[in-house]
Amino acid sequence: MLKQSLQLKLSQKLSPQQIQLMKLIQLPTLAFEQRLKEELIENPALESGKENEVETLDDFGDNYNEDFNEYDSEHINADDINIDEYLSNDETPDYKLQANNYSKDDDEYEIPVIAVESFHQDLLNQLNTFILSEQDRAIAEFLVGSIDDMGYLRRDTLDIVDDLAFTQGIYTDEQTVERILTLVQELEPIGVGARDLQECLLLQLRQKTRTQAIELATEIVESQFDAFSKKHYEKLLTKFDCSKEALRNAIDEIEKLNPKPGGAYSGNTKIIEHIVPDFSIKIVDGKLELGLNGRNAPELHVSKDYQEMLQTYKDTNSATSSQKEAVQFIKQKLDGAKWFIDAIKQRQETLFYTMSAIMDYQEEYFYTGDETKLKPMILKDIADMINLDISTISRVANSKYVETPYGTKLIKNFFSEGMLNDQGEEVSTIEIKKILENLIRDEDKKKPYPDDKIAQLMKEKGYPIARRTIAKYREQLDIPVARMRKKI
Repeated sequence: MLKQSLQLKLSQKLSPQQIQLMKLIQLPTLAFEQRLKEELIENPALESGKENEVETLDDFGDNYNEDFNEYDSEHINADDINIDEYLSNDETPDYKLQANNYSKDDDEYEIPVIAVESFHQDLLNQLNTFILSEQDRAIAEFLVGSIDDMGYLRRDTLDIVDDLAFTQGIYTDEQTVERILTLVQELEPIGVGARDLQECLLLQLRQKTRTQAIELATEIVESQFDAFSKKHYEKLLTKFDCSKEALRNAIDEIEKLNPKPGGAYSGNTKIIEHIVPDFSIKIVDGKLELGLNGRNAPELHVSKDYQEMLQTYKDTNSATSSQKEAVQFIKQKLDGAKWFIDAIKQRQETLFYTMSAIMDYQEEYFYTGDETKLKPMILKDIADMINLDISTISRVANSKYVETPYGTKLIKNFFSEGMLNDQGEEVSTIEIKKILENLIRDEDKKKPYPDDKIAQLMKEKGYPIARRTIAKYREQLDIPVARMRKKI
């Protein structure tokens, strides 16, 4: 038998405006500028630039928890709209957004666009300088098209022969493909068209002026490449009956070679993201000074034209249905413009106060630039300092950068867990990684430290860390194992 029951449940949900605010806070400077442009296009009641009489906001308010009024366009009654509220100038400063506490780097710099040929097009252009038969040229062009972005031909010759027959209608054999491939491997940059790293290095070595070091390097790559890649130097010394100096010179020649010939081509490089710092920290008269990038503080105001439209409606004795619909539209746009301006103001406040708290917490680092001075800091530490939610701090730190006297840094990299040293003091894992990195940098490369030796040395320095933790940190720092760090 079915029974009915009544259950009370209390839940908290974010309004659509609050969700949009969180999204605005998460945006870095360039993405925020794009979002601002979109809003200016979509909402004609929102305008940028200064009005005739500009009043500035000299201080940030304390409106962290101020809720936004929800708006439902389907339940607007034009007769209930208080037009005087929209025409009042008493709260004009709230509808403008200009702060005087950000840096003066307001100039917008455009990234130059360079027109370049693609990597494969450049190879085809070089191929046109060869005198080839029609079929050989078609095979050569197919081989060029099969080369990957790093410059390698990672396909078996037999597979290429089959593909030529099925896709190009060209019937040939492996010997012919090998012969044409030899021509392709003469193209610049040297090493292109190689089928593996060993062949790539050999192609480059064979183009160099013959010296004793180059000849030994060629023999090593050609006949003892596995021993070389695993750094079995004793085996190489025995095999070639040479001195350590001769072997060192040969290895130096090999290390000068380009293992990715295609990657060095300027037209084939990936687009590098243009980083615009969201904050700047400077040392002025011995004190830290925080600035918010001016591009995060645009000048916005509500359109006067829309206010005049409402004034016209107010002065009308009788309103038609079409006029009421117009008022509803105007109110919707005005509400949207006011909300967006308030949201940007709260975004500014949140960004500035969060970064200010981080700067105060890591004050010693920002004065010295010494990464070993970074304190253990988690999101909750900053959230407790400024009474914000941890998720909000995460949004601020995740994708934003700060320009410091020591370079431009990703804010989230200032956060780290803590560990206890032998004196019972909590130290940052960043500090431990930096000491580990310095220890490996200064080691004798002829006898690099294994992980257990590093753990012992770190313990002597006052950092009792397990060997497996050393291995984890070493991998995070992209440092190879001891055998791969060994030099002759």
